[in-house]
Amino acid sequence: MSIPASPDPMEAGPVHLHVCVTCRHGLPASDNPPGRQLHDAMHVLASGNPQVVVHEVSCLAACNDGCTAVVAMPGKWGWLLANLGPEKAADLMTYVAAYGASRSGTVMPSRRPASLSDMVRGRFPATLFPGA
Repeated sequence: MSIPASPDPMEAGPVHLHVCVTCRHGLPASDNPPGRQLHDAMHVLASGNPQVVVHEVSCLAACNDGCTAVVAMPGKWGWLLANLGPEKAADLMTYVAAYGASRSGTVMPSRRPASLSDMVRGRFPATLFPGA
């Protein structure tokens, strides 16, 4: 399935990163689970950057895969990402920037930080994210 891409990848607006704040990464319940820590770290890294919007969501139903997030942008594939954690926030921001610069939303494994080599769990057609 091919997805039409705009001539300028950033024309579609900002990248939306939806981070599961309830992800516990296999740890016991707490007031500050790793998913919340990841969200907060991404929010700090994205502050002042109009090209990235960080959202919090409760449970992306991938609990066996550590902390999870969805990256989406109008006109591009959306991706369910797993095996994340607050320690990977800077690398995730590098991935988000590469995603935003890509035409289709695909960031080849060779262009991802090494710590994120096993993060992709699924992709979704752009039509599911008209406003991301």
